[in-house]
Amino acid sequence: MIDLHYWTTPNGHKIALFLEESGVPYRIVPVNIGKGEQFTPSFLNIAPNNRIPAIVDHVPLDGGQPLSVFESGAILLYLADKTHQFIPGDLRGRNETLQWLFWQMGGLGPMAGQNHHFVQYAPVPIPYAQERYVKETARLYGVLNKHLADGRDYIAGDYSIADMASYPWIVPHVRQQQELADFPHLARWFERVGDRPATKRAYAMAERINTAPVVDDETRKLLFNQDASTVR
Repeated sequence: MIDLHYWTTPNGHKIALFLEESGVPYRIVPVNIGKGEQFTPSFLNIAPNNRIPAIVDHVPLDGGQPLSVFESGAILLYLADKTHQFIPGDLRGRNETLQWLFWQMGGLGPMAGQNHHFVQYAPVPIPYAQERYVKETARLYGVLNKHLADGRDYIAGDYSIADMASYPWIVPHVRQQQELADFPHLARWFERVGDRPATKRAYAMAERINTAPVVDDETRKLLFNQDASTVR
């Protein structure tokens, strides 16, 4: 049994996608980040960076005590290695998958996240920041679009954790001011991943947990005004 400490963000969706695809038994533990639940001692014990998602594996492969893992990319890799699913076993296939997983973790996620912040949530519009991150998001869409131009169905051959990591960050493409029609190969891949039954189940589950994500003045303080004192 896996406990998934989760909220309905792109990084949270990644792990739900894996668990729905793999059939690994899991239990959702909601962490409402708009209410500050990411700062509770019980959550910080397993996720010291006060960010969702995190998991607790109650049956780790070493047979020891329950094992916690934080950071969405690390969780995807842990689950793929545990189940021998959604990551190739050969050297070249594994490394291609990991390169694109880290591309998402180091590029698409952080840049699209800054796009979301400055376009949607910043209290004062900053045109330079908005342009900077909208353009960088577009560049990253272009990188993936070019990679998929050879007609492959998925990012690293077969469906893998690379696809699960990237798809949730493309879902909010309208809010990111991106037109999927400008990226036809990416759009084809996006539709294919979205049509997978496990994808539909994961997003339906998310809607049951959080039907109206809202950033108001109170949640803005929790989400966007952290500094070193937050972790002291």
